[in-house]
Amino acid sequence: MDAPRTPTSLTDAVRYFSDPDRCLAYVVSRRWPNGVTCPTCGSKKVHFLANQRRWKCSEKHDKRQFSAKVGTIFEDSALPFEKWLPAMWLLANCKNGISSYELAKGIGVTQRTAWFMLQRLRLAMQEKATGGKLGGPGGTVEIDETWIGGAARWMNAKRRKTAATGKAPSPYSTPRAMVLGMLERGGRVRAKTMKRATRWDLWSEITDAVERGTEIHTDELTAYQGLSALPGHDYAHKIVNHSERYVDGNVHTNNIENFWALLKRSIKGTYVSVEPFHLFRYLDEQAFRFNTRKDQDSDRFADVLSQVAGRRLTYKQLTTQPGS
Repeated sequence: MDAPRTPTSLTDAVRYFSDPDRCLAYVVSRRWPNGVTCPTCGSKKVHFLANQRRWKCSEKHDKRQFSAKVGTIFEDSALPFEKWLPAMWLLANCKNGISSYELAKGIGVTQRTAWFMLQRLRLAMQEKATGGKLGGPGGTVEIDETWIGGAARWMNAKRRKTAATGKAPSPYSTPRAMVLGMLERGGRVRAKTMKRATRWDLWSEITDAVERGTEIHTDELTAYQGLSALPGHDYAHKIVNHSERYVDGNVHTNNIENFWALLKRSIKGTYVSVEPFHLFRYLDEQAFRFNTRKDQDSDRFADVLSQVAGRRLTYKQLTTQPGS
């Protein structure tokens, strides 16, 4: 068989990954570019069991046999790579995401299975902790916060009816979640859910994510005031007052506002309703696509596949709410 190649379009990907052997060869070439190693002991003394499409380690230990799915987001999935890889291509490259219903119809699985697949793929899109900080001397980082969900006008008919009763007089009768975004101008974005937006919460997130000496642009929220005086960080904090103007020379938060527009368009238009305790997964998805916006579709797809190892998500973990 020829050396694996990366498809260049969706139709090319569907055709190319229709062959199980080609799928396996492609995943193996990306997961083990230097040769297959045992995920348990790391040994390279392994041999392929063609009839089982698995490998067996020559060292003596438990779990000597393993497949290409072991130790990845695909582990314990009965679905073949012929379904997983086109699904990965779609999520990585559809600007507004893809709903579980649409994916289910497209690849021939149930909606519940498609939803679980998408959540596992979002885990692979999550930025690694070693991604480094934003900005630096001479760099500019825009910081803003926004609310996701809760507005009555976006509810379905049943929830809107409940909101109209005395039980939920507020226009926000469903849970809302606060999200903090930090965008390096011309570079990457980071978005994170927040329980509250106090000065200490925001400062802690900013100092963890933004390099010292960075110029920071925010709106007039009082919680941001004092960033320039933080000892040891040398931030140059500039404010644009949105009650007066949205751009003051070079000072603005238009880029992070653009990211919020993309995020909310995908949630309202594609996903419709996202539970607050799942929201961070959708942030990872949108941030990944934004941070790879200059890449080709094939490169973006290969990036997701390169991050599947060492990340596993079970259905129980996914559906258990924090604190329950």
